[in-house]
This record gives sequence, structure tokens and C-alpha cells, in this order.
Amino acid sequence: MEEKEKVAAGTPKNGNRLTRVVRWLDKRTGLHSLMKESLDEPIPGGARLAYVFGSGLLFIFISQIITGICLALYYVPSAETAHTSVAYITKQVAAGAFLRSLHYYGSSAMIIVLALHFLQTFLYGSFKGRRELLWISGAVLSFLVLGMGFTGYLLPWDQKAYFATAVGTNMVGEIPLIGNWLTRLMRGGDTIGTLTLSRFYVAHVFLIPAAIFIFIGAHIVLFRRAGPAGPVDEDPLEPKLAPEGFYPRQVVMDMAFALIIIAGLGILSYFHPAGLGPIANSADTHFLPRPEWYYLPMFEWLKFWEGPKVVFAIVIVPGLLAMLFFLLPFLDRSLERRPWRRPIPVLAAAFVSLGMVYLGARSHIDDLHDPAVAEQLAVQDQQETAYSAAPFHPYIESPGETGRAAPTGDVNLLVAQGKGIFEAHGCSGCHGETGLGTTTAPGLVDVKTKFPEAQLTALLHDPTPKMRAGRMPAVDISASEMSALLAYLGALGTNAANVTAAHSVSSPPFSAGGQEAESSTMGRRGGTGPTEDGASAKLSASAAAGQHMYQERGCFSCHGEAGVGARAPAVAPLIATVADAQLMHVLQSPSVQMKAGGMPGVAGTPEQLGSLVAYLRTLRAPQLGKQSTAQGIATQTAPLPETPPAPNVSVAVNAPLSTTPTGATPALAGTKTSAGQTLFVSQGCAACHGATAQGTHFAPSLISIATKFPGDTLPTLLHHPTSKMRDGGMPPVRVNDAQMRQLVAYLSSLDQAATGAGSSDLRVAAAQPVPAATSANQVAPAPAAVAVPMSPLALRGQEVFQHYSCETCHGVGGLHGTAAAPGLAGTASILPASALENLLRHHSIQMQKGNMPPTNMNARDMKSIIAYIRSMPMPANEN
Repeated sequence: MEEKEKVAAGTPKNGNRLTRVVRWLDKRTGLHSLMKESLDEPIPGGARLAYVFGSGLLFIFISQIITGICLALYYVPSAETAHTSVAYITKQVAAGAFLRSLHYYGSSAMIIVLALHFLQTFLYGSFKGRRELLWISGAVLSFLVLGMGFTGYLLPWDQKAYFATAVGTNMVGEIPLIGNWLTRLMRGGDTIGTLTLSRFYVAHVFLIPAAIFIFIGAHIVLFRRAGPAGPVDEDPLEPKLAPEGFYPRQVVMDMAFALIIIAGLGILSYFHPAGLGPIANSADTHFLPRPEWYYLPMFEWLKFWEGPKVVFAIVIVPGLLAMLFFLLPFLDRSLERRPWRRPIPVLAAAFVSLGMVYLGARSHIDDLHDPAVAEQLAVQDQQETAYSAAPFHPYIESPGETGRAAPTGDVNLLVAQGKGIFEAHGCSGCHGETGLGTTTAPGLVDVKTKFPEAQLTALLHDPTPKMRAGRMPAVDISASEMSALLAYLGALGTNAANVTAAHSVSSPPFSAGGQEAESSTMGRRGGTGPTEDGASAKLSASAAAGQHMYQERGCFSCHGEAGVGARAPAVAPLIATVADAQLMHVLQSPSVQMKAGGMPGVAGTPEQLGSLVAYLRTLRAPQLGKQSTAQGIATQTAPLPETPPAPNVSVAVNAPLSTTPTGATPALAGTKTSAGQTLFVSQGCAACHGATAQGTHFAPSLISIATKFPGDTLPTLLHHPTSKMRDGGMPPVRVNDAQMRQLVAYLSSLDQAATGAGSSDLRVAAAQPVPAATSANQVAPAPAAVAVPMSPLALRGQEVFQHYSCETCHGVGGLHGTAAAPGLAGTASILPASALENLLRHHSIQMQKGNMPPTNMNARDMKSIIAYIRSMPMPANEN
């Protein structure tokens, strides 16, 4: 009976297994009725090619989700690793470049199809007839799509992405009242860094896609509720034309359009993959930012407005256009849908559309007609092409607690020495720290394959006129150093170049004043570099490794760059009568007296200690009468404690200076202004105006400032700096009235000191004992705070300091500075740890104007680099 019933019902006796599975699913999910509801949607007037854009948008969005998930499997959203992870996807992952290109070009395709969809909907008048909410939900989706493009643009963390995002976030900052707050919210602070990347990543991957899914659902529900509007001659409220189902004709048209999109994106991604430029470098002042093409009209629009009028360009005009865009169904309420019968709305839309096209085209034409801009943009394109073609360069973790091991082997040692020469001669300042190139100079990867070694050596010794025009100096080094430099150039772009630099000794450091320092690099007096007669001495491999260890362990911070003495005695006289075995034992286990002076034990293998001893044996005793001032100070000061003193006790007092006879040292006595001096340091004033307010190239001297601004004028000026002071980076001094009185009292004491001394050029001396001046015209200086021997944390901080190439701008060790940035000893080193960390994480206006790059590092590295900066010895002042 059951079999007869099945046959009667039209079901085969032995039904297909797939059919039975489908029937089983349908009974439990209603799949058949759902498909029927979706595909049987009635379309008044039948299927049209004009209706494919909505389905095309949905298809591209799904494609973006799929490719985005694949990219997210490899992407790491931090300033340290974002660029490297994108480079890994592009250069190492199988089909990674194709996958990333699909995602990159898919965002542009989505903008194009979105514009076509809105134009078709507007021209057809499909927003009329109880479809207001449908239009508004689509308008919201359009802004969410633009937000996806904006947040995703930063994620590669290359030059183009960084500077375009900087321009975009700066535009947001022009919004009155809430602009600065919105900018800080988007950036996660005052600068663009890891917090910015993480916020953009979360918005791009989670928040905005979730909102898009919600509004797509709402858009489809509202669309099914109102129904398709049909052709332009159809009644939007009560359709009269015969309907046709969505399936099969409209489905076929939509699928054909999706195939066209797939083919177009695939061909473009395969034959013209998306490029990737060099890693973001905020210190690059030459880079010209250009946004993605769909933001280019806004970029050009802003060129017509300056000063306060920018608010009109950024807020008022775009705000009015957005409001008109959202309220269009309420403004055009007639049931007339034919575009030729709606001249005002159509002409307004045409004006806006053509205006955007004009602005975008004009921006491109302006770039082409300006030779300097066109040349710079061409250089940027070449750098992007060169970086994309260069081999993958893996990310190197920050140095560990004990630092990297000294390079072993002849090849590694030669490359390490070449890297040191590359850095010491400033090559990294133009060609980049890894030789990949910058906007100033091209990359050097594979340069040895382009030029034979003899020709490359000749080019370095005697650059061509074109190279000299690009400010390429002649590399005047010895044959052995040239061999090391060429070895490093040959290793660029490979793992062989990832060695710790063994700094060359043939290029002496320079003092802050630009003259060659008396205590130059190791070997000026110690036999490892040029000797007295100018001959060049060559270190053995063991001594070279010891030299590297001497630098890496921070021995120079106490014993001097060449072991000639600084805060600790010169090395050569101390070890002259000590046997090697005994010296190795003393290095590992310092005596009680050495520990009291702050000497830590030197941890290392016997081979490393032997290398260090071999290097120490090459050092020479300093000549009489040529010890540095810092050494003279060190010999008269007591041993230092292990822990850095707090800023409020680092400076004793500032009493009025009195005129002193020849050879006498002006000293400060009294404690009345110590509280004000503590405030001067803790508020960060010393970082710009100098430890004793004598002025730096960042900010002027404050000597006699109270005389120039008497009474309440000075407190008012400190509370409310002038626009000129703010432009120079001067922040408001936020202290209470009592503290302000103390600070003013300290500044007034500087006036009295200068008056009592009879000279405005006298430097303020600290309370510690100091050596007498050598002449009547010279005042023996003393530091306002004395650094302490480096702890293990500070030693690690030194390695982090070198790892992040801080020495490129602040000089070797960060002590004396360069033309690009000041030395940190005596300025940043005397700031409280909390104030210093705040400055590193949130740069001041002055630091931003000086192109200080973002300080993106983890808490451990930040703590160690702060310890290193605060352990820096106070530089000796010289006239």
C-alpha cells in the first residue's frame, strides 16, 4: 500500500539519493520556500541590465570579505610588523600578490559600482513612492563603504599609506569644537603609530563590516517590502506593467555582470599587481602625499581654501551636500520619474558629479605641470617599484636582555664592519638604514650586481656629477674599509646583512658644535684607528670583536669612547701591569671599590672576555693636559649610586653668581630656589631651554627673562604663551599659583646670577665640586645632573636605541646629537621617567616639527630605552 501511495504521489520507487537529501533538508529548514521567495520576486516591466549594479555590489562585498580573511591570516597590526607582514604576503606567500591585488582593486571596483548604482537609482527615480528609508539605508551603506576604503588604506603601513592617512586625520582636526578630540580618537594619541594601526584595523575588519552587514539586511528587507520600482515610465506606487520573476533572466544578467567583474579584477591583478612602497617614515620631509583616486577631488578642493576658511571647505560644504543626499526623497516628492521631466534635481546631480571629476582631473594635471612635484612623484613611484621588486627582508626582533652575540666568522665580521662604516659615514641617512632607499637616494640592493667591484669602488671614491648633484660625497676610506663596505653592500637584501654593526674607528664622532671631539672614536689614542702620525692600524679579528663588545656593553659611557676616561679612569694605565687572566677575573668579578664606583660585572664566555681584553690592550693612555673636562669632573666626584637620582635632587641649588677672579670657579650656593628648579626640570622646560636655562637650538636662553617680563607679566606668559611661542613648541605651564611663584623665583635667580657675574654668557654651574677654569674667559662647567653607570636594563635600552636607529639623528649613543636632532644627555636625560615616556609616546609640537618618527615599541622596550636615556652622562660644556 505504501509503495502504491508513493507512485500515486509521483515519487519514483527508487528516488535519487540527492533528491531525498534535499527533501529532508527542506522539511526541516524550509529551503524550497525560501528559494522560491527569493527567486520569484516580481519585477515590473521585466528584467533589465540597468538593475545589475545592486547584485554586483553584493558580489564585490562578499569577494572583499573572503580575500580580507585570507590576508588577515598573515597580517600583524603594529607599526613594527605591519609593513613586513604585507611584504611577506606579497613576496613570499603563494599567490599572495594576486590575492592582495584582488582585495586592493576590489575596493576601487566597489566605489565605481556603488556610484553607478546610485546614478541609476537617481535617474530612474527609484527612490520615489514610499522608498525613503530604502534610499537612506543605501546612503548609509555608501558612507560605510568609503569608511572601509579610508581605514584599509593605512594598513600596508608604507609611505603612501602613512602620509595619506596623516592628511585625512588632519582634515578631521579642522572640525570646530570636536576636531582635535576626533583626531586623537582616530589616532590613539597625537601621532600616527601602533595605536592608530590597531584602531583602523579593528574598524576595517570588525566594526564597519558588521555595520555593513546590518544595513545590507535592512536594505534588502526594505527593498522587498517596497518592491522594485520598474522602468522610468512605471507608477512607483501602483505598478501597471506586467511583472516578470527575478529568475531566470535577471539572475543570468546578474551572474554575467559578476563574471565581468571577476575577469576584470583578475586580469588587472595578474598583469598589474598592487605595489608596496618603503616602510612609513614620518621623518621624510620630501614625500608628497596623494590619497586614493576616490578621495582625490576632496584633496584638490582643499587647495582653494586657507586659514579659517578651511572649516567652510571641510565642514559646511560637504555637510550640506551630505544632507541633500540623505534628504533627496523628501525634497523631490513628485511621482514623476522621467529624468527629462526633473531638470533641477538632474542638473544639480550632474553639477556635483562633473565637479568631482573636474577636481580629480585637475589634481592630476597640476601634478604633471609642476616639474618639482612631477619629479618627486616619479621618484616615489620608482621607490615603490624598486621596493616591490626587492627580495623579502624579514622583521628582526628587538635585541634581547643580553644583546646579540658578537658576529663570528670572517664573512660575518667583515659585513658587520661594513655596516658600521655604512652607518658612521651617514649613508643610512640617505639610502635608508637597510639600504632600501628613501626619497633622497635610491636603494642599494643588488648594487654589486650592477657594477663590477672595481667600478663600484671608483664610484664611491669619485662620484659622478649626477651623484654629486644629489649631494653624494666621496667615500674616502682605506682599502680594507672599502672591502668591508662592499661586503655589506653585497649582503643588502639578504639575511647576511642582519648583523650588529661593528662601528668603524676611522670616522671620529663630532661634538655638538661640529668640531672633531678631542676624545674621538676608539683608537684615536688607542691604536685601533688613525694614530698620531696618521697611519692606519688594523684590529685583529679578536680585538675587533672586543671593540664591538666594549661598545655594546656601554663601557664607553664611563671610560670614554677610546678608553681615555670620563666618569671613570682611563683604561690603559689601570691594566698596564695586570695579567690577562687576572684582568678577565676582575672584569667578571669587580672588587668592592669598583662596585662602589658603579662598575658591574661583565658577563660573557671566555672567548668574549678574551676578545674584550685583546681590545683593551690596544688602548693607549691619554696624553697629559688633554683629558676631557668630563674626566676632570669624574676624578673629583664621589662614586655614583646604582639607581638614578630623582630629578628633584639631581640639582642642588642656584644661588646668584658672583664675579670671580681668574682661575676661580663661580659656584651656586643657597637653597631658596631649589623648588623652582625642580619644577623647571619636572615640567620639561630643561629639555628645550637647557639644563641650566642657558638655551639650546630648540629654545632661547631664559637668563634675564624676569627682567624683560617683570611683575605678573611672566606668570601670565607662562600660563598663556603667545602664538609665536606655541608655534615654536612652547606648551602652557600648568602649575598652581604657589608652584608658579617658585618657578618665577628660580627664573629671577638666573637674572641675578647673570647680573652678579657681569656677563650674560656665563654658564650656570652645579653644586658639585668642579675643576678650576683654565683661563679668565672660561668658566668651568658642571652638569646639572650626573648620569649613573648603566644597569642591565639601561644596557638593553642602549641596544633598543640602536635597533630603532635613533643614532641616525641623535648621534652615536645619543649623547651629542647631530644637525638633525639634539643630544639627549643633559636635556631628555634629566626628565622624570613618566614625563620622558609621555614625550616618547605623544610627541610635542616641536618634536613633530623636527620630524620625530613615531615611537612605537612595547612596554618592555620603552622602559629600557627610558632607563638608557636617563643613564646618559652629562656632557662637558665647552666655550
